Amino acid sequence: MALRPPRKGRGARTNPTGRFERARIEPDLDALADWLSGDEPAPTGDPADPREGADRRPSTQAIPDPSRTALTTNDSPDIPFETSLNPYRGCEHGCAYCYARPTHEYLGYSAGLDFETKILVKERAPELLRKELSAPRWKPQVVALSGVTDAYQPLERKLEITRRCVEVFAEFRNPISVITKNALVARDVDLFRRLAEVDAISVDLSITTLDARLQRALEPRASAPHERLRAVEKLAAAGIPVGVNVAPIIPGLTDAETPAILQAAADAGARRAAHIVLRLPHGLRELFDDWLLTHRPMRREKVLHRLESLRGGRLNDPRFGTRLRGEGRFAEQISGLFDVMKRRYDLDEPPPALSAAAFRKPGGTQLDLGI
Repeated sequence: MALRPPRKGRGARTNPTGRFERARIEPDLDALADWLSGDEPAPTGDPADPREGADRRPSTQAIPDPSRTALTTNDSPDIPFETSLNPYRGCEHGCAYCYARPTHEYLGYSAGLDFETKILVKERAPELLRKELSAPRWKPQVVALSGVTDAYQPLERKLEITRRCVEVFAEFRNPISVITKNALVARDVDLFRRLAEVDAISVDLSITTLDARLQRALEPRASAPHERLRAVEKLAAAGIPVGVNVAPIIPGLTDAETPAILQAAADAGARRAAHIVLRLPHGLRELFDDWLLTHRPMRREKVLHRLESLRGGRLNDPRFGTRLRGEGRFAEQISGLFDVMKRRYDLDEPPPALSAAAFRKPGGTQLDLGI
């Protein structure tokens, strides 16, 4: 097979059929590679020409999401929140390793290119959120923003759905925890300040690597590492409790960067740090393997073997308690190095204890909790 051509600005090259679909399409990747390498004539523009389907730069589609609620809940024992808000389904960041990719298959889409080009947008999320926070059954609690796909992905710059949701949280003084890999989060520092006044906000920036070239290949439409660190600086300067999540650590590819990432985070003003080891649920295994063959073929065997050593000989272990860290000697080395470096750079502060004590409903009183 010819050298695998990457798609510029996208994390996935292909669009494999979802695991819930009956029909399966097998693209001719060898023919695609020949065309992209110049061995075949360029497409003619005729829709009947089969080469027209081989588009290197598929555009992003914003698709209205008809959801009737804004908040979702989970009962996973190894996730530190019960309630979350996801203004978008799918993520234009296009991270090759994203554990959320298989969730797009529940919508009838692919975990590949569909996940990063077909973005479902919850246009009514702010008004739905206001309705839910106003309901008598709502118990004030920390809401994670977001639990699946990034609330500050590129579309947010134009649509501002996340910002309008944060405005609602600030109005109600309901605590939120934010995690993102986009420097756009610093745009909302004015709203975060209002929440910080009542101990109702924490923000974490995810940083996978400081290598700009590797980052562009892994996370093609996410903010560059230096931009995320700059966002940490801005949030810290504004008095917002901010931390860094080294996630995912990719054994054999990014694990050696842990000390440098933590030092950079501390220099930027982060107060705490956490980490997650790469996991590859469902079809993500094949997608990430394809990414390795495309971008880091010489590292492929090492990365896959290290992952197998962390997951009991498999590439994924879905068990609660081990899926985020792994087991065995290499898992202990990763955690051990992380803990030592975290203490060295004074990043071992625990997550802030966010408070819902100041919760209020517009027009009511602080004590009118509706519970």
